[in-house]
Amino acid sequence: MDYTNIRTFGELKNAGYTPKTIKEELRQNLVAKIRQGETVFEGVHGYEDTVIPELERAILSKHNINLLGLRGQAKTRLARLMVNLLDEYIPVVDGSEINDDPHHPISRYAVELLREKGDDTPIGWLHRSERFAEKLATPDVTVADLIGDVDPIKAANLRLSYADDRVIHFGMIPRANRSIFVINELPDLQARIQVALFNILQEGDIQIRGFKLRLPLDVQFVFTANPEDYTNRGSIVTPLKDRIGSQILTHYPTSVAVAKTITAQEADLEAGQKEQIYVPELAREILEQISFEARNSEYIDTKSGVSARMSITAFQNLLSTAELRMLRNGEASTTVRFSDFMGIVPAITGKVELVYEGEQEGAALVAVQLIEGAIKTLFSTLFPKIEKLEKENERYPYDEIVRWFSDSDGIELPDELTDADYRQALDQAEPIRKLIQQYQPETKPEDIYFLSEFVLWGLTLYNKLSKYRVGSGLQFQDNFQGYLRNI
Repeated sequence: MDYTNIRTFGELKNAGYTPKTIKEELRQNLVAKIRQGETVFEGVHGYEDTVIPELERAILSKHNINLLGLRGQAKTRLARLMVNLLDEYIPVVDGSEINDDPHHPISRYAVELLREKGDDTPIGWLHRSERFAEKLATPDVTVADLIGDVDPIKAANLRLSYADDRVIHFGMIPRANRSIFVINELPDLQARIQVALFNILQEGDIQIRGFKLRLPLDVQFVFTANPEDYTNRGSIVTPLKDRIGSQILTHYPTSVAVAKTITAQEADLEAGQKEQIYVPELAREILEQISFEARNSEYIDTKSGVSARMSITAFQNLLSTAELRMLRNGEASTTVRFSDFMGIVPAITGKVELVYEGEQEGAALVAVQLIEGAIKTLFSTLFPKIEKLEKENERYPYDEIVRWFSDSDGIELPDELTDADYRQALDQAEPIRKLIQQYQPETKPEDIYFLSEFVLWGLTLYNKLSKYRVGSGLQFQDNFQGYLRNI
């Protein structure tokens, strides 16, 4: 039933409106969505069997929630999506600073207005989009910011003494009454500020400059925290943690397929990039595999995490690198190449925290090693495994390719080659095409050249061929020629 045309408290009572707490709203609307088979947390991937069921149980239990996980694990997004579980509109006493429920007023303003006007008390309607407040916990956050303080200007304007509670200026939490209130990075909040939250969570009391007000606030608290913060910057004080009903552990995507879905959804691309630049599916898989390699790298601080944002920004850089080459060559369209992956190095170096050994190697070199590690990991899933020790007089799948390179000058691939010259350069090595036809016969025609270059990179990483930088491009040769070049 649509109640939003109601304008007075009397009309609201006559219409039979039943007030609910915010936790009851969330619970009832969640139950309804589940029964109707609706997706509750739209756009969150990889949590279907882990985080989301735990979050749903917490909502059904009417708990305050702490989402604990490393950076880039969609903690804030989950909190924001909870707004969709609120009723579309709720009634508030018109003019109330803290969204007073006319059936259960808690502020002095609302209590006095209802006493004075009774059923004629004016009612306003608050949309669910306005019932979300968020605060990033930083060391400079004060009790006044969150809870409130005495306002001397208000006291002067209203000619009130500081003994009158009408001089109080309410902070963010009272103003988020009947709303979802999120505190991000909770351990960064000073311990004394966390202590100020105790009674709000449990008893509904707030204390402001000597005023002890009984304000049973109706707030759904959602906290987010990074496990790294517990040792580096602060911690959640034990009594506050005790008052948080459910602590839910988030995690990174567990498969490349899920990671690809997230990147495709989140990457903000220009329409021209989508239309003019073709991205082979293998390029997307390599891009996501880089994050998996980073999370297992000895050079990267795994406790700090590798955010899903790294893949998103790397994908944007990948397309921008291909686009730049296309524009310089005056072409109308192009396909992502392996040389374009060098353009994602800045997106990697800015997103990972290196340990001491990584600092010694250098951020850019570590980034290149991650790219090569992703190629090496995926190579063995598409083509026959390359044995470290090969027996004499036995044939191996890569013999023809190696022989072709030993009988030729190799292949040179400058970064800025036109598409026609790029294809012509790779077409020289006919044995590569035969290998793809044998082991990846379902390859789409538009993916052949990217897969051909993938074979070249894979063979160099397994020491079957040599690869080195020549000017602004790469030269692929057999190992003997590479050896001669280095002596």
